Amino acid sequence: MPDYSAPLILTLALDADSQRFFDELRSRYFPPERNFLQAHLTLFHHLPGPDFNAIASQLTTLATQLQPLALAVTGLRFLGRGVAYTLENQELRTLHKELQTLWHPHLTPQDQQKLQPHITVQNKVEPAVARTLHQELAASFQPFEATGTGLQLWAYRGGPWEALQTFPFAE
Repeated sequence: MPDYSAPLILTLALDADSQRFFDELRSRYFPPERNFLQAHLTLFHHLPGPDFNAIASQLTTLATQLQPLALAVTGLRFLGRGVAYTLENQELRTLHKELQTLWHPHLTPQDQQKLQPHITVQNKVEPAVARTLHQELAASFQPFEATGTGLQLWAYRGGPWEALQTFPFAE
């Protein structure tokens, strides 16, 4: 029987080209001793693991009602000790708000906040290093599009995340 005691993380799955692009940046700029994960766009950071079956059922229903999401990659964000790409899509914000309403009693303060979609490519470095990378990437930045292809549910067990289930959007 699977162990669903660990907190759950929900991310947005990306198209293969976009995933590869962000993964390459993350592997280049994220401190290697802390880089346990692929690049990701986190929607919820801490959902209750014991509710896995109910959450998975809700996500299955939702995902089949959604088409792939055209995400506008709009710029770069300086995080103080890192750098992230900012993304925009109103449908993603609406979906997030719906899930917040559905899961409200179980959400941490972090997950109750308004969604600020981003993909972190550098974190936990000295502020001067992050500022330099932010300036470097921003100088040549051109807006582009990525595609959200589904939702991914992960278990957080203290280190690398364990992939539990992917919920593809309708094509």
